[in-house]
Amino acid sequence: MTKVDPTAATVVLVHGAWADASSWRRVIPLLHRDGIAVVAVQNPTTSLAADVAATRQAIDAVDGPVVLVGHSWGGTVITEAGHDPKVKALVYVAAFAPDAGQSTGDQVGAHPAPPGLGGVAPFGDGYLKMGVDSWINNVAQDLPEEDARVLAVTQTPLALTTFTDKVSTPAWTSRPNWYAISTRDRAVSVELQRELAARLKAHTVELDASHMSLLSRPEEVAALIRDAVGAASAG
Repeated sequence: MTKVDPTAATVVLVHGAWADASSWRRVIPLLHRDGIAVVAVQNPTTSLAADVAATRQAIDAVDGPVVLVGHSWGGTVITEAGHDPKVKALVYVAAFAPDAGQSTGDQVGAHPAPPGLGGVAPFGDGYLKMGVDSWINNVAQDLPEEDARVLAVTQTPLALTTFTDKVSTPAWTSRPNWYAISTRDRAVSVELQRELAARLKAHTVELDASHMSLLSRPEEVAALIRDAVGAASAG
């Protein structure tokens, strides 16, 4: 087993909506193989504040520099949680990155709704889930159907109000940024992703992938994170 490089920044991974920390299961071994320490946050997805608290708890437990990585809704979380002085870089994977006073919903509403949003349905009182058909056809369409069905079964409900929670001061204004755009994304607008990557002045890669590039293209996602770790560790 590869030993962890004590001089390298630790990667803190933040998952998206209707997901959990296992979303990163194909990226984590690739980072470990390079001697990079990894922590995967398990967000409650009940509010931006709750997810930020969970992420900050993970950051607090790390000794040394951190590279904070967010997928999808996790981009909003790292935007709000990334002000800790340990955080040296931010990596966005098909992710939202709201500005000050802006919510995830504001960014969604600024572009035509992608097909995946049509699959969102109420779940109990005050929560939402993504429908199975939408997982298969719009969220993880480049994964085997059985994998998409497993993601649908294991998804975490999302609080209805979460996407209206607003960011206070975005961390991306004061840190170097990296961005992986999914060019076949049917859950988050590709145009929005390109707009955000440009606004963040991010080191950017475009992946021929669905919204779940962290599962369908883990090597490329890990490579982008590795670049951020190298820059953070050198700094």
